[in-house]
Amino acid sequence: MPEVEEIRRDETTTAPNGRVSRHPWIVLSLLFFLTVIIFVARQTISVLAPVLRTVFGLTNQQYGRIVSALGFGMMTGEFPMGYLMDKLGARMGLSLAVLGWSAATGSQVLAGSGLQLGVTQFAKGTCECGAYSGGIKTVNRLFAKKDRTLAIGIFNGGSVIGATIAPPLIVYLLQHFGFRVAFMVPTLAALLWIPLWWVLYKKDPKVDAAEGQGAISIRAMLSQSSTWAVMLCRFFIGPVMQFYWYWIPSYLFSARHLTMIQIGIVAWIPFLMGDVGGIAGGWVAGLLMRRGFTVRNSRRISMYGSALLCLASFAVPFIHNLVPAMVMICIAIAADNFLSANMFATVTDLFPDSQVGRAAGLMGLAGGLGGMLFPLLTGFLVDRVSYAPVFLLVGIMPLIGTLAVFGVGRKYRTLDQPAIAVAKA
Repeated sequence: MPEVEEIRRDETTTAPNGRVSRHPWIVLSLLFFLTVIIFVARQTISVLAPVLRTVFGLTNQQYGRIVSALGFGMMTGEFPMGYLMDKLGARMGLSLAVLGWSAATGSQVLAGSGLQLGVTQFAKGTCECGAYSGGIKTVNRLFAKKDRTLAIGIFNGGSVIGATIAPPLIVYLLQHFGFRVAFMVPTLAALLWIPLWWVLYKKDPKVDAAEGQGAISIRAMLSQSSTWAVMLCRFFIGPVMQFYWYWIPSYLFSARHLTMIQIGIVAWIPFLMGDVGGIAGGWVAGLLMRRGFTVRNSRRISMYGSALLCLASFAVPFIHNLVPAMVMICIAIAADNFLSANMFATVTDLFPDSQVGRAAGLMGLAGGLGGMLFPLLTGFLVDRVSYAPVFLLVGIMPLIGTLAVFGVGRKYRTLDQPAIAVAKA
């Protein structure tokens, strides 16, 4: 029964003395900082794009292939990583994933060509996807349903914080130490993160007793409408934020004619707004559930509303002044992150705990496919046309993804019990 499930979830966040335990929030802070580290590394490629294109003699299409290599790596690694999280648990699984990610990121220091950089991007992607499947599984284990979207919004918000601090940090490292040093900072930070995670995320015998159980084949998962719903949703929504991460510095440099110093000064602002949007997305969903809205209606209000705001990107290429164009970019990024917090939470809505890791992996596989294909299309359009059609695409894709999750996900039609019905009893 939904009420019994909610009681169990609430028990995982309540200490023996009856007070709310701080442990889940401490663990969440580690997930947040991991996401910050990962996205500082992602933005290193983005911010250094003008330099890398010069050093390695890359066209926009070649740079797009390097970006898509990360998506290809994620597409390849998502389901194995999700299976690893379900089989070994997030404590061991995330430790191994971050160790592999650190090795791949550190090897970028030695890259001597665009091809080598692309290979390291692929290796990063195969390990990086474990951060989301492991993070979503951890949130599903430690937080009540009414708090999960906020928790996911917070740890996913680390992506925007990473993207916010990355431009000034990377430009500083570039100016003082050269571009290769910028790859070492997130590598060292991740290696320091692993022992903290191992010590602070303790295994709870009651919570982890079912680790490795509830096995289900990939064929069985692919026979569920819920699987295709979350996969289609992320296929369309995932590449949108990736476009902003990887192409905004290049857009500001080539289309708006900003210098690298100016990019370092202004490029972080939209990502800060994105972090606000991600946390707001989780908070609003939780608020709606506390006010008695069903899970389905809370998601529909949050996701459709934010998807419509993403249409602000339509205006960007047609605004000549930089300031209002940046305002539109800020609105679109904030709305997309608001939407993303709810998108990741759909996995916890539609799947039991024993399948969450693999469901998140399949969802990420679809996101990796979109993340691989869309940069190739972006590079082609930028080289052959302009940035205008790309901004139009990233405006409409969130709405398509939202339509997909509710249109294909039949289980949402039966999720009509208030998420906190037990709290009202």
